[in-house]
Formats: sequence, structure tokens, C-alpha cells
Amino acid sequence: MLEIKQVAKRSFLRNNNNAPYLLSNISATVDQGERISLLGASGQGKSTLLRLLSILHTPDEGDICLRGMSFRQIGSRLWRKQVCYVAQQAVMLPGTVEDNLKVTAQLHQLPYDQKLAERLLEAARLTHIDLKKDARELSGGEMQRIALIRSLLLRPDILLLDEVTSSLDGPNTLAIEQMLSEWNRSEGTIMIGVTHELVQAERTSTRIWFMAGGTIAEDASARPFFENPSTETARQFIGRGQTEVELT
Repeated sequence: MLEIKQVAKRSFLRNNNNAPYLLSNISATVDQGERISLLGASGQGKSTLLRLLSILHTPDEGDICLRGMSFRQIGSRLWRKQVCYVAQQAVMLPGTVEDNLKVTAQLHQLPYDQKLAERLLEAARLTHIDLKKDARELSGGEMQRIALIRSLLLRPDILLLDEVTSSLDGPNTLAIEQMLSEWNRSEGTIMIGVTHELVQAERTSTRIWFMAGGTIAEDASARPFFENPSTETARQFIGRGQTEVELT
């Protein structure tokens, strides 16, 4: 469904062909229903890659295709309806919680699915919220969950998740993981997400993209990656460094 072809992005600080690369040589194909976690040290471009996939940034080189069509052919509005990016810092628009839930349907001229919204609010443990409340008065964790539900209401083909449980406590994190797992099974939505929680990546992913050196240094199924990464950089990152490898 998704194909990334030799994508590269140069530094935002300079606008010329000699600017350094933030990301380069990014290539992958993704099938329907896959759940991918992006792992790696800070500064390796994980969030930048998500923003490239959502065309919030455009590649300086290479191409990104959805069902064989380039983002250049589809257009940004239609692309972002099908490929939804959910930021770590949720943005609430002026208005009520309900206004924020309805805004994506209004932007894309779709009917608002109130029953689905109610089901997702329950799954996300948000039934206590007054939908007439000013959305900007919500807590950070509540905003994260409302922003996620807002994107799910579009029923996207691909959901890009940038640390969307970072403001949540343990029970709410597990509730969101369960909600996304059930959505993935029922809808077949591809989910690609950044997380710094290795345990979360291990329990929620079918595939790992480990980023190092400004590229995807390892692309592997989740279980083999966590049992035996193929690079020393990844082994060090997950705590299976050379000393441990030698002992086992």
C-alpha cells in the first residue's frame, strides 16, 4: 500500500543543494495492517520521517507512493485524509471538544459519525468529558486522546503516531494501545509510530524501523529485532550490547 523510494531531506537551515542531509536513502514498502515502531536515539529523524510521510514536509529527493500513486499526483489535502499524522503535542482548535471532533469531517465534507465518536471516547476512557467544554481547557493527556480520535474518525489508510501516549499514565496508555490494536484488526489501518518506550514497541508492533545515521539502519520483524538486532548500534540501544552478546 505504501512505498518509500530513496527519500532524502536536507537541513531546514539552508536552502541549497549543498545543505547537509537530515535523512537520506530511506526506502521501504508497507503492506496493509502492518504496525511499525520507529526506534532510535534522539536526533535521528524519526519525527521528521513521519512528517515526510504525511507530506507536512516534502522530500528533497525520492518519492512516496500510496497504492502506486505519488504524493505529487494525489495532492496534499486528499493525501492527508488518507495518511493522518497525530503529533505528540496535540493542537486543539478554538471551540468545544465536540467542535474539535467534528472539524475533520467538516474539512473533508464528510458526515460526522457520532456513534463511532462515542465508541472511541469510551475506549479512550474519556466518557467523563463534557463535550461542550472548551477544548483548550483539557489536560495534555486528554488533548492527546481527542486528537487521536479526531484522526481515527477519518478512517485513514495510514496512521502516523508521534509519541501519542507520552502524556498518559499506565492505565490510559494501555487503553489507547488496546483501542489502536482493535482498530488495526477491524480496519486494516497501517500504523507507524515513534516511541521511546521499548516495552511498548515490543508489545504493540509487528515490525521495527531502527533509525541511525539519518536512515533506516534496520528493518525487521519485531520479535527477531528484540531478540537479536543485526547491528551493534541497535544492540547497544536496546541494552544487548557486545558484552551481553558474547556472554550468551
